[in-house]
Amino acid sequence: MESKLMRMEEAVELVKNGDSVTISGISIHRNPMAFIYALVKRGVKDLYFIDREPGFGLEVLLKYRLVRKLRIAMSTLEWFSSIPRHFRKMIEEREVEMLEDTCGAFIAGIRAGSFGIPFMPVKGIIGSDLVKMHEREGTWKVIEDPFSGEKIVLVKAINPDVAIIHVNKADEEGNAEILGPLYEDEYKAKASKKVIITAEEIVPRSYFYGRRPTINGEYVTAVVHALKGAEPTSMFPYYDADYEKIIEFLEHF
Repeated sequence: MESKLMRMEEAVELVKNGDSVTISGISIHRNPMAFIYALVKRGVKDLYFIDREPGFGLEVLLKYRLVRKLRIAMSTLEWFSSIPRHFRKMIEEREVEMLEDTCGAFIAGIRAGSFGIPFMPVKGIIGSDLVKMHEREGTWKVIEDPFSGEKIVLVKAINPDVAIIHVNKADEEGNAEILGPLYEDEYKAKASKKVIITAEEIVPRSYFYGRRPTINGEYVTAVVHALKGAEPTSMFPYYDADYEKIIEFLEHF
């Protein structure tokens, strides 16, 4: 199979103005920070950011005005900031459009996208104003359950233009291994139109002989070697979050 290895400068060109994007990890854990900094340097604009529980990576994207629209359930930096500053500011000043989601509905949508099916049913959100918002947006729809006759919400499949996923190890064909929590990253890779893998280590193809990759190379568009590529967020089991750098960003940026 042809090598998918690229330099960071090449891979970042795969993200276009106006793309819908999703990233790996949550909060202050396993965000693809090296790639996010490369996006900032390139000056991509008008991104539609879709995720469940982002944090530091989203703060950087918002700080540098790369995002036009958000679809998330929450944004948090854990005990550093329950509501991150740039997220709050951009929402309060209406500098970005916000479509609030729920964790369960996002997971249902990204699973549907990864399975190649048009929607996924969910329960428990009937009566919420979010239902009206999403019906106007065309992302949820309330129907009658054909079996019980009760109302149920269908979440339209989520298929981002680009998923950027930081992993522990990858080979040049795109097979990738994540150690520790996966969050929704396997679903994101299968659901997205392009998948950019940044990896702490590039391993030989033989590493995956007899070993199941977390993400199969058939879904991957590009692989970039990015040592310490999640800093200052954590990368289990290689390094913890750099609290001092996170605090510095919060205080000075």
